Amino acid sequence: MTRLLTRRDLGALLEPAACLAALRDGFLATGPATAVPGQRMCAGLPFPGTATAVVPGIEAYTVRVKAKFPDARPALRGVICLHSGTNGELLALLDSATVTAWRTGLAAALGTHVLASPGEGAVVGVIGAGAQAELMVRGLGALRSYGELLVHDTDFDRATEFALRYGGRVLGSATEMASAADIVLLATWSRTPLLSLADTRPGQHLTSLGADEPGRRELAADLLDAALVVVDDRQLVASVGALTPADIDTTLGDVLRGTHPGRADATTRSVYAPVGPPWQDLALAWLAYRRAERDGVGRRVNLLG
Repeated sequence: MTRLLTRRDLGALLEPAACLAALRDGFLATGPATAVPGQRMCAGLPFPGTATAVVPGIEAYTVRVKAKFPDARPALRGVICLHSGTNGELLALLDSATVTAWRTGLAAALGTHVLASPGEGAVVGVIGAGAQAELMVRGLGALRSYGELLVHDTDFDRATEFALRYGGRVLGSATEMASAADIVLLATWSRTPLLSLADTRPGQHLTSLGADEPGRRELAADLLDAALVVVDDRQLVASVGALTPADIDTTLGDVLRGTHPGRADATTRSVYAPVGPPWQDLALAWLAYRRAERDGVGRRVNLLG
């Protein structure tokens, strides 16, 4: 039997603390010595593709089929297939837009928390008020206290609604945001850099979700050259990302394992630029599936019947 998990089902099954713990465990389990590389395949427009993943310690694997429609809401459409690692049985079908928003936003929040300077009064700025930005803010709030929340989006109404939901304030531009915020979270489709080195200051942290495919870039080359640049997967960045190997200093897994110190000092600019390795789908799909089995959430169907 296969369990069908819709967006509503996943909203009832997932919560930030457990997802963050699963993602942290995944980063620690998928180091260079133990990782089984995830695979991506893309062809044609609008970027249809599949991604497969396994994680040491989880007796399952995922296959994700998706398409991107940047002007749609949600922009990512598709399904995640969760299979048994012992006999290949299709355990569950999950809405990929929901899983992607949760794993991307929360993994970005984890990277932000690990790399940004500590401080309860830090001002957090959000550029791009979409679903992934919402999960970044929710995840960061579960990991640390911070001060004021600032929001900017090219859609003023969208930015206003986001700010109202999270008790924030709207700013009019990305550069104004960089001037005011200590931590800047970018989640846009921009193909033109929104911020350069001159827009930032020493000690600032920036998390950019716009480095996951060629042509997208939210941060200018001079800023990347000056900052400590951390990614989630070197191999995947090199194969599908907008960054080059020369841009990258280390990975979040290395920082979490203590094999890289992270920030050199309080004046270091840091950038976290994840591309979203497929194992993150598995980490959250497995968590959701086990909870669904326990609580009886979602519809069960016999696809072989």
